[in-house]
This record gives sequence, C-alpha cells and structure tokens, in this order.
Amino acid sequence: MTKKNGLLGTITFLVVLFVISPLLVVIPTSFTSVKYLSFPPVGFSGMWYVKIFDRPEFTESFLFSVELAALTAVISTLIGTLAGLALSKYKFRGSGFINGLLLSPLTVPALIIGIALLLFFTRVGIAGTFAGLLLSHVLISIPYVVRLVLTGLSSFDYTLERAAYIMGAKPIHVFRDITLPLLKPAIMSGMIFAFLTSFDNVTVSLFLVSPSTTTLPLAIFSHMQESLDPLVASISSVVILLSLVFIILLERVYGLDRLFGSNSQSH
Repeated sequence: MTKKNGLLGTITFLVVLFVISPLLVVIPTSFTSVKYLSFPPVGFSGMWYVKIFDRPEFTESFLFSVELAALTAVISTLIGTLAGLALSKYKFRGSGFINGLLLSPLTVPALIIGIALLLFFTRVGIAGTFAGLLLSHVLISIPYVVRLVLTGLSSFDYTLERAAYIMGAKPIHVFRDITLPLLKPAIMSGMIFAFLTSFDNVTVSLFLVSPSTTTLPLAIFSHMQESLDPLVASISSVVILLSLVFIILLERVYGLDRLFGSNSQSH
C-alpha cells in the first residue's frame, strides 16, 4: 500500500510540474535584462514591465478586456443562476435537453463555436461589434455558472425554504432571504469563473474582434507575430498573476474541490 501511495504521489507531482512548467519559464524570462527571450534569463531587470506602459495598445486592450469580462460575468451569472435554479427545483419535459444545451459549449471545440458565431453574427449584422463579442463570451461562460449553481444546489437544504413558506413568507422573500444567501458562494464563484473565461479567451474572440474591440490576449498574440521579445513574457506574467489571484479567490470563496463536484457531500 505504501509503494502504491508513493507511486501515486510521484505521478501527481510530475503532472503538477508539467502543468505549472510554463509559469516556471515565462515569469523568470520576463525579468531578463537583454532584448531577446532567453531561459534561464540573462541578468535581472524589471524594465520590460515598465515598457508595458509605453505601449498604449496593451493598456487599452487590458482595460477593454476587464470591461468585457466584468459585463460577461454579470450577465452570465444572472442567466446561469436562474437556469440552474430552474433545472434543479423544477422537473419538466425537456429539462435534460436544456441542461445539455446549456453545457454544450464545454464539449464543442472553441474553434467550431468561433466559426459558427462569426457566420451567424455576420448574417444579423453584429460581427466585429462589442455586442457580438459580449454575446459570444456570455455563451461560453454560462456553462460554468450553471455547473457551479447546480453543484451548490446538490447539497441545498430545501427544508429551510419549506419552513419559511409554512411560516407565511412570500416566495420573493424566501428567495431573497434564504435561497440567495445559501447559494451566494456558488454564485460568486460562478461569476469569478465567468470573468476568467472571458478575460483569457482567445479562440472565440479571434473570429469576432475588430480594431476597436481587441482584447488583451489577442493584443499579445498580434505582438508575437511582429516581434518575439521579453515584453511578451512580461505581459503574459501579468495575465498569469491576475488569473492566479482569481483562482485563489475562487478557492477561498467556494473551493476547487466543490467546483469539480468531488466533495459536494461534505458541505
């Protein structure tokens, strides 16, 4: 048994090392003092982080990405929360199909989604607009909110709602004072995940952006086609740091084990 646990631990360590290896390369490389990418870095300097502010396309795209991700998170959370509540609390014909439809963006390749949205939005005249980009990000973010809300509802104590109804509380008051507070960690985590999904997206955005709606990941991608210098590593490090902050926040608010449904019974 000990040997088996040791082997499992070794495999787990190697997998984790493989997953975080890009971080171990990109972040140190961003502190190089030379004008070309090198690992291990040559010297130590933070000048490439300072140079980010000399490139308005990066600062503008960063602010645009934050605005887009924030709106995506709010809209996705509203739709995903209501959808999750309806699927969990009410049994109706076609609920399984609707659940599968809402989660389908997780199974369909992002490339296919991007092409399909480009064709559809071109027909309706919103391709290359902020509205089209926002709708596409909402589409790919909703499944994460639905997943988290359904996971939160899997351990939800419905007797509290029934007790409130028996005491004469109105449905709106039960929802506001009981349902929402109990589901708040799941809802907030869904919002965080929707924000990250929008902020980091490249594949779907690639088909729907225009010069006035360029996100930060696509600005980095465009810069890499022109010049592969340490500036790319410094900007990537900023994106990685921001993502890590939100992942840590997600763990503190909800727990990554509950996110994947591996520990729902214990809560």
